[in-house]
Amino acid sequence: MTEHQTGGPAGASPHELLLESEDIASFLDALSGRIAQALSTDGDEVWCAVTLLRPKRSSTVASSSPAAEALDEIQYHYGDGPCLTASRENRLVHVPDTRSDPRWPEYGRAAAAHGILSALGVPLDLAGEASAALDVYADRPHKFDRATIEVIQREVASASSALRLAVRMEKHRDAEADLKAAMASRTTIDLAVGIVMGQNRCTQEQAFDILRSASSHRNVKLRDLAAELVTTVGQGPATTHFDR
Repeated sequence: MTEHQTGGPAGASPHELLLESEDIASFLDALSGRIAQALSTDGDEVWCAVTLLRPKRSSTVASSSPAAEALDEIQYHYGDGPCLTASRENRLVHVPDTRSDPRWPEYGRAAAAHGILSALGVPLDLAGEASAALDVYADRPHKFDRATIEVIQREVASASSALRLAVRMEKHRDAEADLKAAMASRTTIDLAVGIVMGQNRCTQEQAFDILRSASSHRNVKLRDLAAELVTTVGQGPATTHFDR
């Protein structure tokens, strides 16, 4: 590793990267690319990707390059490997030499055939939100010494903290959007009820029953029917009356 690599990848911190990214996916792409670039040296290339475990299948959600995604696919094909194990068991997994590691012989042979001679799986701590790991591949054996692994672990720990924050912020945004949508829907329905009360000279409860009956009869959601009525009345004299 170069001098700046032993202290960690140069540039913005993971939290700063997150602030500069449009979404979580672009943040993970930037993170993968930065680590891969920092670890690559003249004559040695490193590829990074992020594996996310889902109930039915695993997938690569970010990568430093298309080649990194292709390397992940080798593990998915065999259903096992260092990075999948790191995700499942939430622990660091190091393969110094894919040609001689006895844990995943089929994967090791396939990886070596694709020029991958060492690999590292570093779990991302998402506090139970999901299971994921940073996948790091190199084209020479014993690429990742103890100092390099410690640098990567520190970077991943910082990235995990940023990711947990991003997930919480996204949940809050979704909840706020849902609340605003619900309030807008409720307001529209209340306006529609008022219109029906005026048109049919009935009580609020009767007006709501009329709307609900029309919604069921037309197979249209109540809020959509209410919005249609409010829009129609807003454009001029009401032309539609709902029969009781």
